[in-house]
Parts: sequence; structure tokens; C-alpha cells
Amino acid sequence: MAGNVLAQCEVRGHEQVVFFNYPEVGLKAIVGIHNTVLGPALGGCRMRLYPNEESAVEDVMRLSEGMTYKSALAGLPLGGGKACVIADPMMVEGREQLFRKFGECLNNLMGRYITAEDMGTSVADIMSVRATSKYVAGTDPKLGGAGDPSPWTAKGVFYAMQAASERVFGGSRSLRGKKIAIQGVGHVGMYLLGHLTEEGAEVTVTDTNETNLREAASRYNAKVVAPDAIYDVPCDIFAPCAIGQTVNASTLQRLSCRVIAGAANNQLPDSSVYSTITKRGILYCPDFVINSGGVICVASEVAASGPNTDWIQSKVQAIYDTTRLVLDESARRNKFTEQVAVELAKEVIQAAKGRVAT
Repeated sequence: MAGNVLAQCEVRGHEQVVFFNYPEVGLKAIVGIHNTVLGPALGGCRMRLYPNEESAVEDVMRLSEGMTYKSALAGLPLGGGKACVIADPMMVEGREQLFRKFGECLNNLMGRYITAEDMGTSVADIMSVRATSKYVAGTDPKLGGAGDPSPWTAKGVFYAMQAASERVFGGSRSLRGKKIAIQGVGHVGMYLLGHLTEEGAEVTVTDTNETNLREAASRYNAKVVAPDAIYDVPCDIFAPCAIGQTVNASTLQRLSCRVIAGAANNQLPDSSVYSTITKRGILYCPDFVINSGGVICVASEVAASGPNTDWIQSKVQAIYDTTRLVLDESARRNKFTEQVAVELAKEVIQAAKGRVAT
């Protein structure tokens, strides 16, 4: 395992991967620190039961690498990191003690990694971490924190959809009348559904949570389909907003969309699907480009000396322009959009290295 992790660090460019094990409180956690050239690594703490430890390591390493590129393209003075707590996200008993211990673990990293909410965790969990560590963001707004980043993530994806729609369909950036299929209406997906409904889009949704589906149908009049059926829904834009790697060789054969733009991280399994997406005539909006609204929100506690709604709104609105830049450069460089987005992020990091060197 150790040799494999070190080999992955070499390939992906990680600075540090740390394991914490405190069975007395049920804590098994992994923290991945990918790059700190621009600043301390910031990224959410995911709580999830993985099929095996290898899957958890892979998830943390891919997500932390994506955070590096996300923060760089968002113009944040932060690096990329991510954490996972290997546990049932529905656990109740002992939850506060687990996250307090996780906070103590973060102190050992001396500020190289700052954590926040992610899949399976909440503001309450982050406040438990804060009880033992100052290296947190996305804390309770009542105590001066930025709170839940989900609304800002959704807003950024919405702006990116407008940029992609304008590019593919021409005309205005309005999404009125566009058919959009959302895979996952949890926190982010539900907020995104609200923006799209207000815009006048025709939205079909799916989720494994029946309560979420009932809310989507009753509150927003969204059409609901079974989880697997979402890939067969005729649509202009397909929006993955749940788990990663749902856009793969198998599902791509079923999608009828012209644009893929969603909030989920790691939507593609790897570069092997680039050619298929290109041949299908689908425009792919890289997830770490368009879902950066969340990290912008929590970064306001670190990068803006405290939450500032105007600062956050300005940064999130800029996702529209960043998306257009990636699309322009993709055409100019004749490369797949995700590949170009990584190149652009690395250029930002390299420029920062140059400034430090001089």
C-alpha cells in the first residue's frame, strides 16, 4: 500500500498524503495535500463508506489534485487538498467526538491543510472540528463563518451553463426553454434546480433520495425519472451533480445532450473518454472549473479576511468568464477542454513559482 501511494504521489504531484487512525472514536481518515505553491491547501472533508481503502486513497488523491486546479483558476491564494473520513455519513452516536478528534489531527499538519464541508458532512460537523482546531472554513454564519457553500456552488454551475449554452446554441446566454437533466438533487443540485426553474428551463431530475425527488417535483415542478433512466432523457445539457465518474464509456453511448456541465467532482473516469465525447459532438465543461463556487465561498473566511458576500459574488460571477476562456483556449490549442483547463491552472502555479524565485 505505501509503495503504491508513493507511486501515485509521484505521478500526480502530491506533496503529502497522511493517514489517521483512532479506533477509540471510530476515526479512520486520509488527508491529501496536492500543492501549496499558491497557499495552504483548502478542500472539503468527505464522509463516506468506501468499498476498500484503495478506493478511499484514490478518491482523496483525485479530489485534492482537482482542488489545486480549481483554486488556481478561481484566482484564490490557496492550494489543493482534500480529506475523507471513512465512516457511515448517517452515523449519529459518537459523531461529535469523531470530528473533534479529526480537528486534533489537523493541528498536526500545522495549517498546511484547511478543511470544510463536503459530501456527507455539514456545518455542524465543521463546528465540531473547530472546537479543537482553527484550520477550518465554512463555519456557522451566526459565528462569523461563511456557512453552507452549496448555494454558491450551484450559482457558479448555473453561470457556466450559460456560457456553454451561448457557445453551443448561439444567441443570448439565457437558458429559457433549454432542456436540462440533473443527476442528483441534493444540496447543490436542488439549488441549481431553483436557478434553472426561475430561468425558465425545462428540467428533469433523478436522485436515490425519495424525499429530494418529492421536493423537486412539488416545489419546482420538475419531471422525475428513475436513477438509471436519466441517461436516456433527451436534453440539451446533462448535469452530473452526484457521485463522480458517471460520465463514462457506457453512459456516453446513451446521452443525447450537446453540453455536459454539472457540480459533481471527477465526472470522467480518465482521459480515455475524451475522444468519445469529442466524436459525439458534446461540449464538456470541466468540473473543477465550473463548481468552484463552493471553495470560493469557504475561502472567503481565509482569503478575504472574513466572509464578504460582495467578494464571493464577484468571484462566482467570474466563473462565466473563466468557462469562456477555457472554451476559447480549447479551440485555439485544439485540445480537449479538461486538458486545457489543467494546463491553464498549471500555468498560474508556474507563474507563482517564478515570482517566488525572483
